[in-house]
Amino acid sequence: MFLSVMKMISDIKYWFRSLFKVWVNEYKLVGKDLGVMLFFFALPLMYPIVYTLIYNPEVVENVAMVVVDNSRTTESRELVRMINASQYTEVVDYAIDLNEARNMMKERKCYGILVIPEDYARRLGRNEQAVLPIYCDMSLMLRYRSIMFAMTDISLQLGSDIRTEDINESPVAFMSDAVGSTVETDAFFEGDTSQGFASFIMPGVIILIIQQSLILGVLMLNGGACERRRRNGGYDPLTIEAPTSARLIGRAICLMTIYIPMSIYVLHYIPMMFELPHIGSMIDYLALMLPMLLASIFLADIMQPLVTERESSMLVWVFSSVLFLFVSGLTWPRYAMNDFWLTISSLVPSSWGVQGFLAIDVNGCKLGDIPTIYLMLWALTVAYFIIAVIVDRRCRLRDIRRYSKPRYQER
Repeated sequence: MFLSVMKMISDIKYWFRSLFKVWVNEYKLVGKDLGVMLFFFALPLMYPIVYTLIYNPEVVENVAMVVVDNSRTTESRELVRMINASQYTEVVDYAIDLNEARNMMKERKCYGILVIPEDYARRLGRNEQAVLPIYCDMSLMLRYRSIMFAMTDISLQLGSDIRTEDINESPVAFMSDAVGSTVETDAFFEGDTSQGFASFIMPGVIILIIQQSLILGVLMLNGGACERRRRNGGYDPLTIEAPTSARLIGRAICLMTIYIPMSIYVLHYIPMMFELPHIGSMIDYLALMLPMLLASIFLADIMQPLVTERESSMLVWVFSSVLFLFVSGLTWPRYAMNDFWLTISSLVPSSWGVQGFLAIDVNGCKLGDIPTIYLMLWALTVAYFIIAVIVDRRCRLRDIRRYSKPRYQER
């Protein structure tokens, strides 16, 4: 009994010593690999700045429109002036008919067509509803959004002006009380007060950037280790011999010490620099990032059978980047996904990280307000760690059997 206890204590000491050696050795491996340095440092430092600069200014303004004015009245000209005065739209030309306007749209001279009917002014004079057909180019939703914003604001303004004019011209003194006032709606855009595209998409994209740079760097490290094992009979001379769990956790600690400062820069200072929505507590979203970073590291370890050389990591990046973006909930809400894609989304750490970070930093939630997201990230961390241990052992045994054959030893 005493000997077994002493052996257990000795094994525990060996495990922690191995973990510490792996931790220190991983810094050397990262520092010697220029490609890994680019993924771990240059990509998180530069990508958020480049992406945010691309999306500024946040609102698409002065979308070109063409008008087909079949009314040719004072009222129709006033309508066109109001469209020109809007920050969202600009009337660049008149067209004789709809066919000419459509040809202009095909030639990309405009992205919206407004047709003013012949009876537009007559209907307004009779207090009847006038219908204004609008044709929009749907190749870019941002342009369509700007056109609809402008036309909605203009139609509300026209309706208010007409109603006010009718009341003022009424000979009945109490007419205003009888008619009543127009119902007004005050819109409060929580989390994106400017209604800008960068404020909408960048808080989620920076989470994806963190995950992707981390996965790419880990895959490149694993690809380099696989290349060294191929050249050295199935063994990597630069890797510390240690229990698999200690080796994976030691590397994870190394990467966490690198990525926690990077996460502070990306999640705290980037929103401050570009005035993105930023009202959450740093403690809350850093606590959220802890399991997301760990789950991403272990997910990359699970993916190592796909990477037999350093360059293979780029193929994984090309395949996974678009997929991770689509299932994150930024381009399509997760609740609207079918069961298959919702399951895939739930298995990606950044999907939960995006939802959690948006809730904390954009909408001002506390970590305790999103327990499901936080617990799911920790569940993924534990599950991926167990799977990563199994996968790592199998990959190493596979390389020993494959590359320790005499034909490799003779070379």
